[in-house]
Amino acid sequence: MTNITTRSAPQRVVWQLEQQGLHPLLARLYAARGIKDKSELDYELKSLIPPTALTNATAAAQLLADAIEAEAKMLIIGDYDCDGATATAVGMRALKSLGADVDFLLPDRFKLGYGLSPEIVDVAAQHSPDLIITVDNGIASLEGVARAQQHGIATLITDHHLPAKTLPEADCIVNPNQPGCDFPSKCIAGVGVMFYVMLALRAELRERGYFAERPEPNFANLLDLVALGTVADVVKLDRNNRILVSQGLKRMRAGQMQAGIAALFKAAGRDPKKATAMDLGFILGPRLNAAGRLADMRLGVECLLTDDPSRALQIAQELDTLNRERREIESGMQEQALVLLDSLDANEASPGIALFDESWHEGVVGILASRIKDKLHRPVFAFAPGEGGIVKGSGRSIPGLHLRDALDLVAKRAPGLLIRFGGHAMAAGATVNAENFEKFKSLFAEVAGELLAPADLTRTLETDGNLEGSYISLATAHLLENEIWGQGFPAPLFMDDFEVEQQRVLKDKHLKLRLRKGDTRIDAIQFNFSTQPGPRTRLAYRLTINEYMGVESPQLMVEHLDGAK
Repeated sequence: MTNITTRSAPQRVVWQLEQQGLHPLLARLYAARGIKDKSELDYELKSLIPPTALTNATAAAQLLADAIEAEAKMLIIGDYDCDGATATAVGMRALKSLGADVDFLLPDRFKLGYGLSPEIVDVAAQHSPDLIITVDNGIASLEGVARAQQHGIATLITDHHLPAKTLPEADCIVNPNQPGCDFPSKCIAGVGVMFYVMLALRAELRERGYFAERPEPNFANLLDLVALGTVADVVKLDRNNRILVSQGLKRMRAGQMQAGIAALFKAAGRDPKKATAMDLGFILGPRLNAAGRLADMRLGVECLLTDDPSRALQIAQELDTLNRERREIESGMQEQALVLLDSLDANEASPGIALFDESWHEGVVGILASRIKDKLHRPVFAFAPGEGGIVKGSGRSIPGLHLRDALDLVAKRAPGLLIRFGGHAMAAGATVNAENFEKFKSLFAEVAGELLAPADLTRTLETDGNLEGSYISLATAHLLENEIWGQGFPAPLFMDDFEVEQQRVLKDKHLKLRLRKGDTRIDAIQFNFSTQPGPRTRLAYRLTINEYMGVESPQLMVEHLDGAK
């Protein structure tokens, strides 16, 4: 069952936004998302929260500036997802432009796992760095930092994940979520944190007179990387993140982007001049992530670092092939998971679900958990076998359950059960010994049942109400597409009644419709549909653009469909 609600848009705020010059439809949509003044939609760079507001950013800048002046050897250790790859690329490009001696190292997720582990530090030590810089990881790496100290290597942690009660004894930690940091944007991505540290470093070097005899780099040319990592990591798009994403998209649309990002657009058959946040999250991000899921994320980082368009396109095409392979693997795993759930009625009804199969691929369990979560509206962990008798799980949650807090509760109730865990409210990872999987499964279900209210287990679809027939047009679709939407600032979703003039099924799983509302006729499509409508139907939909043979037309993307009316 799906509960349909309509967002409230205070009429006084709508009127005020209209008076300030906003399009009436945008005024209604923005008012429903908490915007009260047009100034909140100012996405110019000058509106960014200053780097000095981020705790320890200045200290990190001083540490890095000292290292550059001492010609110290630096090594960036990143994560193997899109946020980690873009953060690594931002650090590499910025530091090299400042004359630093810097290289990067990414852990093999299948051998070394996530983060600054003692094992990856031992590998790093072979490069003889003076300073290790983590991006998008490190806040939970107590043992890794200790191992670096044993090797005589300094550590700078830049991260955005939630910390445990004890922080690593690094030389410097920059993380908006660490205790005592009052940086207003707690949801900034790992790539955003690294970008801020690089801005602070440039300011520190400027103060030291470093640019008296060398050009000062323009770090705005890194914003395409920042935008991609921010959207792909599905962090909440608060105003500061929307500024970063807006500025990155602006550069892409103007053709001012890294060769690798241009190549990813080309490999996907998309036009960067029409780049949207949806392209970053659903087109570019998955292709970059495919390297870390199935192969080696060094390939993805190389794509973002090369300035050779031919080499970039070659890598982008490899990533596109890997992404197709990832989809095939994921599809097979999803079918297995649904069969497993169908055979376990009690498990399907559980408020928290944990699944495991010996044949599942470690690099794809996160996507599988997300798909099953969407289908069942339950928090889900999917596990795959790792090396040495362990199983590694990736989880996705629903509103009402903070996933990392749930894991913390599991760990407290069963000390030693979780070998390691970490993450955010909506996504987290956990590792357990294979023989303890069933215990984790039952305990996670128990904890989820306690933390979730009965109402949380009913899917709620928030819509923006009706869309006037005159707004169902290509012009409106373009108007909406040019705005910044994403996690925590959702794209418009409308709800209307339609007459169904035609319907047909494509490839046995997609529903194609021809609809009429008053004098307006419009095509619609629902992917992976489960219900066919009668002569009249109520739809929750997004107004999108369908491009075929170079011709654009408006189309409704159906997200929910009621049966016959």
